[in-house]
Amino acid sequence: MTIRSILFGAAAAALLFTAPATAAEAGGHDGRPPRLSWSFAGPFGSYDTAQLQRGFKVFKEVCTACHSANFLYFRNLSQPGGPSFSEAQVKQIASEYQITDGPNDSGDMFQRPGRPSDQWPAPFPNDQAARASNGGALPPDMSVLAKARSYHVGFPGFITDAFIQYQEHGVDYIHAVLTGYSEPAEGVTVQAGLHYNKYFPGNQIAMPKPLSDGQVEYTDGTPQTVDQYSTDVAAFLMWMAEPHLDARKRIGFQVVIFLIVLSGLLYFTKKKIWKNVAH
Repeated sequence: MTIRSILFGAAAAALLFTAPATAAEAGGHDGRPPRLSWSFAGPFGSYDTAQLQRGFKVFKEVCTACHSANFLYFRNLSQPGGPSFSEAQVKQIASEYQITDGPNDSGDMFQRPGRPSDQWPAPFPNDQAARASNGGALPPDMSVLAKARSYHVGFPGFITDAFIQYQEHGVDYIHAVLTGYSEPAEGVTVQAGLHYNKYFPGNQIAMPKPLSDGQVEYTDGTPQTVDQYSTDVAAFLMWMAEPHLDARKRIGFQVVIFLIVLSGLLYFTKKKIWKNVAH
């Protein structure tokens, strides 16, 4: 069996399994999150600036009441490939927060308005305070949450994903959890202080339902629904976890083109040098 036939067989198998596997997962069967269509998916995908700005609004008004984002700095919000806020907008956003700084000349810590160079402020001073305010549960830091979360795909889905380069498991999971609150399934008893969520592992989550229709105001006419809020904030969390995704894909494409051209040049150079040598 030649290498060509092996590759052809693998590609055929991928095409054979892609449609049914994706269709099943799109429906959220077996508790798996439904797969959504993301602007940044695939080798040529990129972030939707308007969506990131809406997602930031949901993140700022809802998520940051409990969750930290320790790897996010205000200045990141104006960097290329992200929400692309202007410097004036970033300064305004930062100034809305009081940052602990110091010590001053008297050796005391003090509060001052935030600056673009400041780290995004955490809602609690430490993990113990966070647990005390959330019934013993520690809200996870959101900086890389979209890359740190996933779900079990199984066979042959994980093979198919390798061929189609599907890497959006984390954002699918976040969207699913945010929209997965419902009444408990028949015969299921939810422990005190927990809430039923059909996509969360174990189906019982400490976080109350954080979103409701009309909770966050959009000014661009986008529907103000839980599904839309969840999609937008999941996309923002993906950007926060991988802020240089657009640049990475662009550079990767350029490298592939370079290697193709280089391979062609090397091939024709070899043909020219060795054409008069008997084999």
